[in-house]
Amino acid sequence: MSYANPTRRELANAIRFLAIDAVQAANSGHPGMPMGMADIAEVLWRKYLKHNPAAPDWVDRDRFVLSNGHGSMLLYAALHLTGYELSIDDLKGFRQWQSVTPGHPERGLTPGVETTTGPLGQGLANAVGMAMAERLLAARFNEPGFDIVDHYTYVFLGDGCLMEGVSHEACSLAGTWHLGKLIAFYDDNGISIDGHVEGWFTDQTAMRFRAYGWHVVERVDGHDPQSIERAIDEARGERDRPSLICCKTVIGHGSPNRAGSHDVHGAPLGTAEVAATRKHLGWNHGPFDIPDPIRDAWDARSVGRDRNMVWRTLFEAYRTRFPEKASRFELRLHGSGDERSADAIATLLEESEWFEQTMATRKASQKCLELLVSRLPELLGGSADLAPSNLTMVSASHAIEAGAGNGKSNYIHYGVREFGMAAIMNGLALHGGFVPYGGTFLVFSDYAKNALRMAALMHLQCVYVFTHDSIGLGEDGPTHQPVEHAAMLRMIPGLNVWRPADAMETAFAWAAALETTNSPTAMLLSRQNLPPLARTAHARANICRGGYVLSEAAGGTPDVILIATGSEVELALIAQAQLAGEGIDARVISMPSTTAFDRQPPEYRAAVLLPGVRRVAVEAAASDFWRKYVGLSGAVVGLSHFGESAAAAILYEQFGITASEIVNAVRRTLDVEFETVD
Repeated sequence: MSYANPTRRELANAIRFLAIDAVQAANSGHPGMPMGMADIAEVLWRKYLKHNPAAPDWVDRDRFVLSNGHGSMLLYAALHLTGYELSIDDLKGFRQWQSVTPGHPERGLTPGVETTTGPLGQGLANAVGMAMAERLLAARFNEPGFDIVDHYTYVFLGDGCLMEGVSHEACSLAGTWHLGKLIAFYDDNGISIDGHVEGWFTDQTAMRFRAYGWHVVERVDGHDPQSIERAIDEARGERDRPSLICCKTVIGHGSPNRAGSHDVHGAPLGTAEVAATRKHLGWNHGPFDIPDPIRDAWDARSVGRDRNMVWRTLFEAYRTRFPEKASRFELRLHGSGDERSADAIATLLEESEWFEQTMATRKASQKCLELLVSRLPELLGGSADLAPSNLTMVSASHAIEAGAGNGKSNYIHYGVREFGMAAIMNGLALHGGFVPYGGTFLVFSDYAKNALRMAALMHLQCVYVFTHDSIGLGEDGPTHQPVEHAAMLRMIPGLNVWRPADAMETAFAWAAALETTNSPTAMLLSRQNLPPLARTAHARANICRGGYVLSEAAGGTPDVILIATGSEVELALIAQAQLAGEGIDARVISMPSTTAFDRQPPEYRAAVLLPGVRRVAVEAAASDFWRKYVGLSGAVVGLSHFGESAAAAILYEQFGITASEIVNAVRRTLDVEFETVD
């Protein structure tokens, strides 16, 4: 067969067979989706997608999100064929140790991958955040005749994405926000891992999305390029509503014996079926062999370079006409976090008069935001229907209401959608130009947890404001009183967790969140008022280290070390005074961030915790986390059960989170045989 003038089907088959061959070589993976969506990918990537393979980070590129990330070989094949720095050897290394083609797409590892996907539905929610970022930046920076922000966000998704609850949360908001440049392709193949989905997924998907306020294009033949083109043209013509293109496809299209079956979803075809598929589709080439005419037809480098150059020419003209706006735009999209926030952080930490006030740390956080939001336009706040409780709104906040807001909009009411909020925040951060922060109660971090994990995995600068951080919230009772949540968050690799004890520590937590541009931050903040803590200048200088000596033992060398966080630091100080009356010298360590402390040099940690000295930790939360600091011979004053509905003071007394219980724990600890803890 000659490929001098390859057909659309032959061009799509290049994706199919790269996916088939890579999965077969790895003896692992999901060939069915790439085979089923290859025709859609060929149309989108070759005719519509605005991108430059030589400049994957071009700010005005279209974003492509593979929400059904198990079909990763479709994306890798498209990136390779269009000219990204992804070689055929990289494709041969699919799913192998240290390859740049892992089992699911990973942002920052593979050039051209916009977001890490795999947990279904989250890519779709990320895309909503990206489309919102495009809309807000366009409103802020575009001028008549100078649309320097003008791109689409395209999403591939499957039945599984739509079954996940986060898809409801995010897509409902996308409709409310009128994100007309968000276009989603639904791979309606009727198959999931367990088989034909009619036994567990019978939603009227088109009706559902129309109810959200989306524009829906139904009954698109996902294997007919003309049908796909007509659908995309219709979607691009609809600028006031996001679009869902419902593509009827056959999973594993081209496999003569397995197409349309769940057998092709998540397993290699096998040698015999690969050969049969080659014969059936007339693909007379060996594994990973793509004919030159097909490669040439796919190559997007020249077109991408030209499109990028047109934009650069436009931007230089924009810079001439609007030099100040151009400078701000470049700073937002390309500037380092230090450049953007150094002055704001300095102002934050110098505004010290309110550090001496008694207040809840959620209120202290709001005071920080009052200083920061007006100075840092990239801050984009929000809350999951708890703004008056999370205190995430400030005088400089301008909420997005119906539609997607204007150039001043910098606050999002997410509604009761914790998971959707966190996943959309990830999309905002991924797009660039924003540092999103969003609030809810700490106990509801459970709802958002997987999105927090994905933010940490992708090294995104997102700030999660979790208030009502303990039994101290009182009468709302055990459904709202977090117990295990602080420990859970601290166990997520790369998530910086701060639980400040007073206003000053809260300010340092916000400073750390702004300075840490390559990872997310979770702030655990109190509902109840906390007193300001007395510190030496040396202690203040060490707050940023996450753990420091707040109050030294009266005798110099302590008999015991008390470690506390948040609202329990005050109790540790009271216990220190009571112990001194018994002739026991105690050092008090405030540890607002165990994650920051654990990154400190060993010599600093040793100077704070003093190996050879017994330790007692106190936190109104699950106790087991603290065992790594106190060892078997130490003690933890904490909780091993859920809370109750009562006033905070009663709960602390009844559950033994008191200074007297800390003193009793010290007595018991000093009576047992010692085991050295590093």
